[in-house]
Amino acid sequence: MRPLRILMLGDIVGRPGRHACRDHVHTWRKSRRLDFIFANGENASGGNGLSVKNAEELFSYGIDIITSGNHIWKQKDYAELFERFRNVIRPANYPDSIPGKGWGIIESVDGARVGVLNLQGQVFMDPIDSPFSAAEKCLSEIRKITPIIIVDFHAEATSERVAMGLHLDGKVTAVLGTHTHIATADTRILPGGTAYQTDIGMVGPHDGILGIESGQVIKKFLTCLPVRFQVAKGPVICGGVILTVDPGNGIAIEIERFEENHNGSEDYNNNEDLNDAEHKSR
Repeated sequence: MRPLRILMLGDIVGRPGRHACRDHVHTWRKSRRLDFIFANGENASGGNGLSVKNAEELFSYGIDIITSGNHIWKQKDYAELFERFRNVIRPANYPDSIPGKGWGIIESVDGARVGVLNLQGQVFMDPIDSPFSAAEKCLSEIRKITPIIIVDFHAEATSERVAMGLHLDGKVTAVLGTHTHIATADTRILPGGTAYQTDIGMVGPHDGILGIESGQVIKKFLTCLPVRFQVAKGPVICGGVILTVDPGNGIAIEIERFEENHNGSEDYNNNEDLNDAEHKSR
């Protein structure tokens, strides 16, 4: 069986990020010869959470699995989201009693199965169970199905993400960091054969601050008061990584940074309507 090619996109931010996917995902699949396209969608609805409507939209554009993180609970229909879409996953180290599942499996037309595991960090994040313990527990189940395992580690601290990469080196295909929206320059194959990048970036407006209007974020830093945030306008950066994987043993053959810019259209740059929760306070 030929090697698999997988694109993992960073955090999709608001309508600009969703429309970048609308305009490009199908083209990327053909031009880059991709078998799967995954993305973190926890900021896809107004930059804060993921609604049922927007999840359905992203799947219609060609996204195969949507991972998430600490913001996934910000839309009021999150329970329905996980009930309706088995390919929307949340961090596995949340309690088992809450909606959703921490990992998913998808199969290619050639019959190759890929497992995607979602974990969330503890450092500078909300209190949550250990992602290291959760990884060991989930991997024992996923390995029964497939040796190809992609880990989205949604975390704040660089040190924690590097630690996870080294902890899982040789045990999974790739450990890819999300959450901080800025791509890091440490794309590599670790000594044990696991592909790694501390943060794979975002699909969102690059003239803002992490996809948010810069003036609003700066005001918050200056005043230390709550500020009403909006997703920024302007050109969008589409960031992620492309993995080339041996489907027989799940070993990463290659990892390459993926980055494209898109200017969009007038509609593309418009703010969300209130139903998409573009406005929020932080």
